[in-house]
Parts: sequence; structure tokens; C-alpha cells
Amino acid sequence: MTLHADALALLEGWAAPDPRQEELRRRYVEHLRAHPDGLTRDCRPDHLTASTLVLDPGGDAVLLTLHAKARRWFQLGGHCEPGDVSLADAALREAREESGLDDLVLDPVPVQLSEHAVPFCGGHGDVHHLDVRFMAFAAPGSEHAVSEESLDVRWWPVDALPDPEPDLVELVALARARASG
Repeated sequence: MTLHADALALLEGWAAPDPRQEELRRRYVEHLRAHPDGLTRDCRPDHLTASTLVLDPGGDAVLLTLHAKARRWFQLGGHCEPGDVSLADAALREAREESGLDDLVLDPVPVQLSEHAVPFCGGHGDVHHLDVRFMAFAAPGSEHAVSEESLDVRWWPVDALPDPEPDLVELVALARARASG
């Protein structure tokens, strides 16, 4: 199965947690049906990306990256690459690359979808990432590292997030609810 076919099947079958997420799910599916290249950064103005919210073993802290270009704190993630076989694979690869953690345990079911403008994405004008967000747990005692894409990588208590944008707050809440349920 190709990455495109996997992404389409995953999103067609995903049970959105609320009506706003269902609207995004439909938009992503329509995008993929209309664009065979919809997962590549060359697809303009929109393309799918994959990210991972990494939680500590107790679910009390999240590992975030201070993105070098955006200069904001985000979950780990980025563009799909030719070697990725699934969105979950892309999300896990990005999380490993950006955190230095090789022992992450990924939940292969998306937690949240987020469409957002990305003015720093390749200098091609109005670009939107259609981000598919997963969650993973770090092993106890894992030592993270800072990649060249980040200015910093740090654990944050879930109730003290830096720059707590609504999407990130919702992502943390959805991931914690899934982890505890």
C-alpha cells in the first residue's frame, strides 16, 4: 500500500471526536482524493503533515520543541518523506529525529487534526499544513536531544504549557483522555 492509500484509508475510517474535527477529516479526505501528491511539500497551497505529541510515562508532561523557523513551542513533527509507508510511520520518524528518542511507543490512531497556515514553509506564499497528530509515550528515564530543526526540546507539565495555543491545549487534553481511558 502506498503512503497516499494508507493516509486516505486511515482518514476515511477515523472516528473524529467532535463536529469540528469531523469537518477537518472530510476536508483532508477530499484533499487526498483530489491530489495524488497531497502528502508532499510540493502540493500547494495545502499538504498533509504528520506530528506526534510525546508524553512521559505518567502522562503528566509533554515533550515539545522550540521550532527554529517559527520560534514557537510545538509537538514534534513535519513533512512526509518518500520512505514513509504510513502517516503513523512519518509521525514516529519525525518524533525520533526531533527528540533523539528511539524507544517511543506510538499509538497508530490519530488524536487530532489541525489545519494551519505556515508562512515559513518554503517561501511559496500561502501554505497550509493539514496536520495529522498522533501520540506516543517515552520510556522511563529517556534522554532527549535537540535536533538541528529546533532551538530547544524540553519537557513541560501538561498544566504549564508554553505559548498555550488552543490547538495544542486540545491536543494535550485529547491525548491524556485517550491514555487514561
